Formats: sequence, structure tokens, C-alpha cells
Amino acid sequence: MQSLTSVVDRTAAPSDRPQEHLDVRSLGPPNPLQQTLERLVELPDETVLIQQNDRVPQFLFPKLDDRGYRYETVERDDDVVTVIWRED
Repeated sequence: MQSLTSVVDRTAAPSDRPQEHLDVRSLGPPNPLQQTLERLVELPDETVLIQQNDRVPQFLFPKLDDRGYRYETVERDDDVVTVIWRED
């Protein structure tokens, strides 16, 4: 399986910023969405959040759009990785 760093490198997310990892694979809805949004509020704007999930977080995307975040999702064999960041 690819490392999370190699997944981030495949996206348009800035590679020179600090990164935080949030694994929500074991949580049932709506906990992944809630924990992701709560973590984003706590993080500095320059930090890239890497969410590891067991499904595509489709309900998260409109909330990220509303809050001005960019994101990309990469589906892998065992999980789904969504990389979330703010533009400069």
C-alpha cells in the first residue's frame, strides 16, 4: 500500500507545509465529518489535513467548499484518503 505521503504527493496540496493525519476509518457516521471539521478549526491555516476513511466522505465536500478549503480524494484498495488544505 502507498504511504500517505506518496498519496499527498499525487494531489495539488502544497508539499512544503506541515501535515496532520486523522484516521476516521473505525467511526460511524456522522463522526468522521464532525471530527474532521473540528480538527480543521483547531489547525493553523497552513497545515494540510490528511483524512483516512473507509469511504468517500461525500457529505464533507459541500462543508469544505462553504469554508473555503480545497481538497482531493484518492481511493485506494483498503481506504480513501482525502487531503484538505487552504490556498495561500
